[in-house]
Amino acid sequence: MSTPVLDLHADPVDLTAALVDIESESRNETAIADAVEAALRTQTTGFEIVRHGNRVLARTDRGRPSRVILAGHLDTVPVAGNLPHRRETGGPDGDVLHGCGTVDMKSGDAVFLHLAATMTDPAHDLTLIFYDCEEIAAEFNGLGAVERELPDWLRGDVAILGEPTAGLIEAGCQGTLRVRLSARGVRAHSARSWMGDNAIHKLGGVLTTLAAYRPRRVDIDGCEYREGLSAVGIGGGVAGNVVPDESWVDVNFRFAPDRSVEQAVAHVREVFADQLADAELTFAVTDSAAGALPGLSHPAAAALVSAADGRFRAKYGWTDVSRFSALGIPAVNLGPGDPNLAHRVDERVPVSQIGAVADLLRAFLSGQLA
Repeated sequence: MSTPVLDLHADPVDLTAALVDIESESRNETAIADAVEAALRTQTTGFEIVRHGNRVLARTDRGRPSRVILAGHLDTVPVAGNLPHRRETGGPDGDVLHGCGTVDMKSGDAVFLHLAATMTDPAHDLTLIFYDCEEIAAEFNGLGAVERELPDWLRGDVAILGEPTAGLIEAGCQGTLRVRLSARGVRAHSARSWMGDNAIHKLGGVLTTLAAYRPRRVDIDGCEYREGLSAVGIGGGVAGNVVPDESWVDVNFRFAPDRSVEQAVAHVREVFADQLADAELTFAVTDSAAGALPGLSHPAAAALVSAADGRFRAKYGWTDVSRFSALGIPAVNLGPGDPNLAHRVDERVPVSQIGAVADLLRAFLSGQLA
């Protein structure tokens, strides 16, 4: 099959549509990576370009005093009858582009590619990283592979991840922790329940504690992060006439980035201290990822906020900005599209937001408002 041709000098809205029409479900990104690589090699100047699996990396070395990393994933969730793209005109939000990946995050990728091809004299050296497998388990994440195998490509003064933010800067991200609280009992016939020890009943205190929990709010660099502790799964039971001898509840803690993973684990243990002591529950961490501090006081990040007219907010949820934060690089999320529409069958992005993000980043990268 021939490689799809992308015009990086075209309107970024048209470039978004072209990227959307290249189906790229996670682990099936070869075609779109081929197209991005070919376009960067033939339509940009001054970039060193490397292909690494289904990751495409490009960077300049013009001796500028600072380096900006622009990172975006090329994969999408599975298509749900929403390809090829469709453009709707005359709606209340103006023209709208529909299709899988319009929000998450091919419109952001299109902006980055367009700027790489059309900016001839940026004030910063640029590193572009387009990667695969962001939408599936973290072990497959292409940015993680770059971090492990090509770490020198993750050096910069500020990183911008093109995740959808409706054109606002969303700084940092929350950390996430999942733990499983398990109880054991003694199995018995439910007609002689006194001969057993019901494991499900032992979770009652856990659920009561969760219902009464009051999450913390914390301000960091002017961004308010709201924490949350929630039961996200529960199981137990053998049959309709058996007292169960095993039960469990999965709890997810979304925590502000001023906590480390270790501090988050300690906090959740403290919340359930009474149940762990009295009900003979076991406590196991099943998944965790650190958050990312916003880092907006860093000069490069402050210049980006200035370019955005001071409009920023905290990022709820976890994104790959955490990887940059762990490396000491301030990182923000900034891209077209309402994040609430990501992954939906009716995924769509207002055309105006694509142009607005492109204009904002052009002003920042050119140093007009630094």
